Amino acid sequence: MLMTDKMKAWVLTTNGPTASVFEQRELPVPTPAEDEVLIKVWQFGLNFADVMAMLGLYRDCPPLPAVIGYDIGGVVEAVGASVTTLKVGDTVVGMTRFGGYAEYAVTKAQALTKLPEGLAMEDGVAMITQGVTAEYMASYQQPVRAGEKVLVHAAAGGVGGLLVQMAVNAGASVAGTAGSKEKLDKISRLGTSLPINYRSGDFVSQIESSEEFGKLDVIFDPVGGASVKQGIKLLRPGGRMVVFGGSSFTNAKGFFSKLRNFLRFGFYHPMILLGKSISILGVNMLRIGDHRPEVLAECLQSVVDKAGRKELVADVFKVYPAAEFPDAIMALAERKTTGKVVVSWDS
Repeated sequence: MLMTDKMKAWVLTTNGPTASVFEQRELPVPTPAEDEVLIKVWQFGLNFADVMAMLGLYRDCPPLPAVIGYDIGGVVEAVGASVTTLKVGDTVVGMTRFGGYAEYAVTKAQALTKLPEGLAMEDGVAMITQGVTAEYMASYQQPVRAGEKVLVHAAAGGVGGLLVQMAVNAGASVAGTAGSKEKLDKISRLGTSLPINYRSGDFVSQIESSEEFGKLDVIFDPVGGASVKQGIKLLRPGGRMVVFGGSSFTNAKGFFSKLRNFLRFGFYHPMILLGKSISILGVNMLRIGDHRPEVLAECLQSVVDKAGRKELVADVFKVYPAAEFPDAIMALAERKTTGKVVVSWDS
């Protein structure tokens, strides 16, 4: 039985470019449904989608005020009547459909997995939304194969760093983009053989002039806008463009600026894709979770198992105490981070 019926939570109250749009409030502890689990949250993770929600650019964000957040790690506090895979006291990591920025959270049992022995909680949390997204794209949806040429945009980020590792582990050659010397050094250590500073050079010309690359088999793009249109030029027959975000929209101010950015994606008739034998794929893990929960569960189990076996190494930028959550979200929003940003209620 719970010792309290109240919990602390960071609540998104309105939209704006500063962390003042969040307030820490006291809310009722949620009750799990029949197929759900209540978690006492020790740590939660931040994702760039949270920044988009903060700015009012994420259409899946629930009506405000709302507790957002996807990644949680903690201990099972209660289980619904039909849950058989987990029990009270299990240490778990998993994914919520919002509600993660709180001391307690409920989620489907299928969206949780036990934390492997020897894996730190923050490393497990780092494998949830970002790891599951990378696993879905690089291992499930369009598996990267040995000998392929791969480009990972934002390769120093949480998803990007895991995509680089997965592609290298598969035997592919990997190029990656990043925006600073520190980040370029990092992605080189991860295994990119062609690190590209997108702030100081055109990634298309650098890849085309590279003896190792020239043309590409796979591009993973969380940026959107013009980078998609430019990247399409680099795909050889059989190539795949995987778009899983739109971080370029964070710099678009006002309706017309957003419209210009949207138009920069370009337009691709099916006959063009057919003629060139290339594919453009979109990924939204919320939709996968809603309509293919068994796929999400498979990817979750797989990526956490890989982390437990050290086949994938989590890159945790920093674990912030919950009181410093505003600093954490702004560090992510201002692109001052590499890897995963984690917040701990116990720090």
